[in-house]
Formats: sequence, C-alpha cells, structure tokens
Amino acid sequence: MSLKSVKEPEKNVRVIEFGCDRKTFDEAVTAVYRRKAPKLTVPGFRPGKAPQRFIEKMYGSGIFYEDAVNDMIPVLYPDALKESGLDPVSQPEFDMVELNDEGLTLSAKFYIKPEVKIEGYKELSVKKVVNEVTDEAVDNEIKTVRERNARSVEITDRPAKIGDTVTLDYSGSVDGELFEGGTAENQPLELGSGHFIPGFEDQVAGHSIDEEFDVNVTFPEDYNAKELAGKAAVFKCKIHAINEKDVPELDDEFVADVSEFNTVDEYKADMRAKLEKREADRADNEAKDAIIDKLTEALEADIPEVMFENEVNSELQNYDSRLRSQGLSLDMYVKYTGMTLDKMKEQFRPSAERQVKLRLALEKIAEQEKVEVTDDEVEAEYADIAKSYNMEAEEVKARILADDIKADLKVKKAMELVEAATKYTAE
Repeated sequence: MSLKSVKEPEKNVRVIEFGCDRKTFDEAVTAVYRRKAPKLTVPGFRPGKAPQRFIEKMYGSGIFYEDAVNDMIPVLYPDALKESGLDPVSQPEFDMVELNDEGLTLSAKFYIKPEVKIEGYKELSVKKVVNEVTDEAVDNEIKTVRERNARSVEITDRPAKIGDTVTLDYSGSVDGELFEGGTAENQPLELGSGHFIPGFEDQVAGHSIDEEFDVNVTFPEDYNAKELAGKAAVFKCKIHAINEKDVPELDDEFVADVSEFNTVDEYKADMRAKLEKREADRADNEAKDAIIDKLTEALEADIPEVMFENEVNSELQNYDSRLRSQGLSLDMYVKYTGMTLDKMKEQFRPSAERQVKLRLALEKIAEQEKVEVTDDEVEAEYADIAKSYNMEAEEVKARILADDIKADLKVKKAMELVEAATKYTAE
C-alpha cells in the first residue's frame, strides 16, 4: 500500500502522502540510469558503459532522483488515491516530502467536491402552460412551406414591389465621397427583407428595370461602422432584373409533392400534430428550466472555484469542437470576431456555474434517495452511445469508464425523480 496519510489543510482541500520503500525507489533510479547513461559522457568509459556509481560521483548522487520520482508518481499515485477514497476535482500538485533510508514519501494536494445540502426538492411547484395550437398557426406554418417551395418568376412589365427580389447596382456616398463597402454590382436583394439600411428597400420599390435613381438614407446611430453612424448617404442605383415569388396553391397536388399525404385535410392534421408536439416540448423544456433554477437556488454548498473553471474550460472545448466540425477553429473565431478567450470565458461562466450546481444537487439527491443503477442499464447506455456515434460498444467502453456511465445515469434518474414529484401549475 502506498497511502500513508490524508490531511485537510483547508476546506475542500486534501493532501495525501504516499510513497514506496527504499528498495523500490533505488530500482527506479537504476532504471533511469539505464535509460540516460548512453547520453552522458564519463572520461575513460564508452557511451553507456560507465557504472552508475561513477556517474553519480561525477554528476552528483541525486542526478537520477528527479526522473525517478517522476516515473514513480503515475505508478504510486493512482493506488494511493483509490485507497484514500477521495474524488479530486482538480489536478494534483505533487511535492517530495522526504527521501531517507526508509524510502520515498510524496504528497499530492487537490480540491475535492464540497459537502452539499439540499432540501425541499420533492415539494417544488413550477408553471407549465401548453398553449393551444390555433387554425391560424397551422395556416402560417403551411404558408411557410408554400413560400419555401415557391418558384422565382422574372418580371418585365411592372416596377418592383415589396416582396420581389431585384438585381441591382448601387454606389453609396457620404458628403459626395464614396465609402468602403458601399458599392456593388448585380446584387440580389429581397425587398422587405430588412437586410439593407432602413428606408433603402422601400425606396427601391416602385422603380423599373434599367431605371437609374437615387436612394437617400441615414445610417443608424448604432451602425457597426462608426465612421458612418448617423450620417446621411446617397446611393445611386440601377435595377437589372426583377423576380417575384410564385407561391403554389394549397391543394392536393401540392400536398402530394411536399409530404407523404394525399389530401389537404390529412396534411393539416399532421401539421397540427407536429405543432402540438412542438408546443408540448417547449412547455416541458421551460418547466424543466424552472425546476433547475429552483434546485440550484436550494443548493447549499461552498463550491471550490476550480470546479467552475473546469466547467468553463470544458464548455470552451466543446465549442471549439463544434467550430471544427464546421471547418473553423477557436483561434479563427477569436481572430475574426475580435473576441478574446477571457471574454468568451466570461460568457460561458453563468451556464458553467448553473451546470456545476445542478450536478452537485442531483448527485446529493441520488445519494439521499438511494438511487441505484443496474449493470443492464449501464450496458443499455453503452449501446445507445455506440449507436449515436456509429461506434462499436466495445470501443465506447474503452473510452468511457463504467463508473462514469453509472454516475451519469444516477444523476439522470435523480432529475426524473424530482420532475415526477414536481407540481405543475398554469399560473
């Protein structure tokens, strides 16, 4: 056994002392000597042939100690930690306590999870309102589908109007001077979309193909280009093409084209069911958020700062992974948005604090309610993860410990227990 003692120098901090006998340490020193001797020069000996005692005499008796200690830490520490029964939430800080004829003694200092208290989680009451899906909501959803399937029809016999997409040239100037980014050719613009400066699209409407005209606008006071904010500008414009949307009629033919149904009534009924499901999910999610808020408020714990920092860094890594899946990276995002890592960490901080508090609350609830997870449930979770990531279950098992799966499932069950006990009200 390598564990020698466990100390509590301050709240939520533990220092464990562990080590090995002198014989074991000397064997580690010899192993380092064999690894390093070929790189050391000792007069009178060929590289790698100088005896250990000669090297130690020339370079000092402790020449191999530091490497030997570093080699011993990953061997001794895991067993000592397991024996201690502690669950660190920070990376350990190692130190050498002593080395004598009895052997080597090391220490590891780390933070642990705080003592947690939570009550009243079976008497929660939260608002949950599932709004009725109206005929108008169904019609609007179907209208969106119709517009998404609209054809673009070229218009040559009338001026542009709101709702059309025009192709135009424009060049903008302030006080008679052209400004950067204010000129374009053959630019498509949907009138009424609000993509351009307020007032621009309304003034383009009413003009015809090949007509040249001026658009007079004023940049908003909060415009992102500070040199243009609040300034009056003139855009010289010319329309090259006008296209309007030809939105298909809602009939059985359209329904058959865009869905698995054959009639308008069937399609409407399915759309209503989907909207009702969406509305129920929204209500469930809002209610769950309210439950989480109440759990985190009810939590009593002196949480080490390192737990929040770890969660922030984890969220940052996850964000980086999502960016990389889109062909970007965190470095590129920071460069092009003008953000800094510190500012991003500030943005992640509230959600990180919430997540840490929620996890601690649910772990305590699982403990108090004696929540159990069976081996079959762990296996089923492995299978679900493997299916989600298109991996073999054994590959998942090699990456995720069963104890971690079990801990996550306990937390999940604790949340389900709280949700089942919660009273839901309409007000």
